[in-house]
Amino acid sequence: MDDKPMDKQDILDELEEIHKLDSDYAEGRILGSMCTEAHPFAKEVYCKFLDTNLGDPGLFKGTKSIENKVVKSIGEMLSLDNAYGNIVTGGTEANIMAIRAARNHARKYKGITDGEIIIPDSAHFSFKKAADMLNLKIVEAKLDENYKIDVESLKDVISDKTVAIVAIAGTTELGLIDPIEEISEIAFENNIYFHVDAAFGGFSIPFLRQAGYDLPVFDFSLDGVCSITVDPHKMGLAPIPAGGIIFRKEEYLDVMAVDSPYLTVKTQSTIVGTRLGASSAATYAIMKYFGKEGYLKLAQGMMNNTHFLAENLKKIGYEIICEPELNIVAFNHPNMETNELALKLEELGWKVSVSKCPIAIRIVLMNHIKKSHLEELLEDLKEIF
Repeated sequence: MDDKPMDKQDILDELEEIHKLDSDYAEGRILGSMCTEAHPFAKEVYCKFLDTNLGDPGLFKGTKSIENKVVKSIGEMLSLDNAYGNIVTGGTEANIMAIRAARNHARKYKGITDGEIIIPDSAHFSFKKAADMLNLKIVEAKLDENYKIDVESLKDVISDKTVAIVAIAGTTELGLIDPIEEISEIAFENNIYFHVDAAFGGFSIPFLRQAGYDLPVFDFSLDGVCSITVDPHKMGLAPIPAGGIIFRKEEYLDVMAVDSPYLTVKTQSTIVGTRLGASSAATYAIMKYFGKEGYLKLAQGMMNNTHFLAENLKKIGYEIICEPELNIVAFNHPNMETNELALKLEELGWKVSVSKCPIAIRIVLMNHIKKSHLEELLEDLKEIF
């Protein structure tokens, strides 16, 4: 910190120069991110609510009512009339909350003190954080030949220490949907908490199904599903940070509650104390702004680009790892190592990522990527080939 105040314009000029080092979604060259540029209207609303704190909701009753409405609206989108939960910082916090709820519920009602969680190899790394923080053992279910949870493998690893089963609706690496309906039945029959991580797919699968896409059921219409993570700051176009955790029952929040005697409410279930209300307000606004019709159009547009990219990659001669279910395309060069191909694309200004299971170039077709950007990419890939 300087001894004397600095001129406002000088500060802004300095920040502008620093900001130039950041990648810009609008350039269409960020190809590996599950986030995108927030909608301008959502940003506008976000700024209006910057001073609100949902960690002390009695002081911000209006903003808390907005969060309640958002949770209800997302719950209804996921086939749940009476939803409970919160708008949090993102999928990681939401997943940690779900696993904490599962652990505490199993500890209270089953007496399990040394619990295990079953996750697939395709699970997001946030579950490793959750297991570490909550002193739980991770047990991995195998993947089948289609890179989805092998149901028989899952059955084999269930034990009397299992406090939760996790499945994915839109895997981070390939955008695939696990056999959630089958897993829900297994969890329900065994009285095991079942969490669905739909951080990526939650804001697209319901609308794509509405549009006629043959995608599996993943939501609360399945009796075994206890909680779902869904991120408005991904395909919901809300500003970062805006994750969502939705619970079927209020008791899952109750088993996490701790006393907060000096606040306007006397218990708190979220991980963080101070919580920005702006995320809830912006999510509420953008969901109202788009409606089901708008999100359906957005989801279809991203899938059109996904199919365009996949089909043209095949024409050039690249190998597609799997037919896309959601807006992710993973591919490899038939005669070049994946990391070498990634390096060549980076040198041409493309920001790609490499998946680990399997190793492949991974492109996420988010809203900021237009068909014109894909045409440029395909031209570069032809040259490389």
